[in-house]
Amino acid sequence: MHAALGEPVRLAIVDRLSLGDASPSELAAAFGIATNLLAHHLGVLEDAGLISRVRSEGDRRRTYVHLRLADRVVRGLIGPPVGVQAPRVVFLCTHNAARSQLAAAAWQRVNSVSTASAGTSPAPRIHPRTVATGRRHGLRLARSTTADAANVVRPDDLVVAVCDNAYESLGANVGRSLHWAVPDPVRIDTDAAFELAYRDIVGRVERLAQAITPARQHPPPVHRIAQTEGANP
Repeated sequence: MHAALGEPVRLAIVDRLSLGDASPSELAAAFGIATNLLAHHLGVLEDAGLISRVRSEGDRRRTYVHLRLADRVVRGLIGPPVGVQAPRVVFLCTHNAARSQLAAAAWQRVNSVSTASAGTSPAPRIHPRTVATGRRHGLRLARSTTADAANVVRPDDLVVAVCDNAYESLGANVGRSLHWAVPDPVRIDTDAAFELAYRDIVGRVERLAQAITPARQHPPPVHRIAQTEGANP
């Protein structure tokens, strides 16, 4: 792992992934390197156990690169994230019925920066297993309601898309954003799937909370998010 991180481009890739996932094309554009060279660097990082790759649940042609921060050794090597100022953190998924709700509730326990959750195509209500999962972990979600991202997201928010479909539908319609490729527990609809999603989300929330510090907040007009034509609901 130390040898893999000894190359400047690979170290920069890991820094880029320290708070969120990214596709290979996003990484190539960010660092201005050819795709074949990027593939080499990703292969070295993957062989060293620092990253993993997952296929998008939305656009199945895409893959996302994920830093394996659940591994204690990896977490110890990477260290704490760089500080970021944000007046509010908004967690976004497609239906606002599971992952984004869990993320916002978990955030409230670890950081004083304001938070909200929303969906690009919100469901009528929160999923019952979300409420049950929250209850098992001390999160109060029984009275939570779903909301439309178009009525929630503001221009100065840090938007964290916790599902592939929501992230892929955003396009250039938001300012600062992160992507967490968390598998959809509703698709499997078991307690075990919701527990896996919860553990993934909480680990990411706790790391992001280390980086976020309050920023002076001005009440801006609501930023309307347009649906990308052809995006998966």
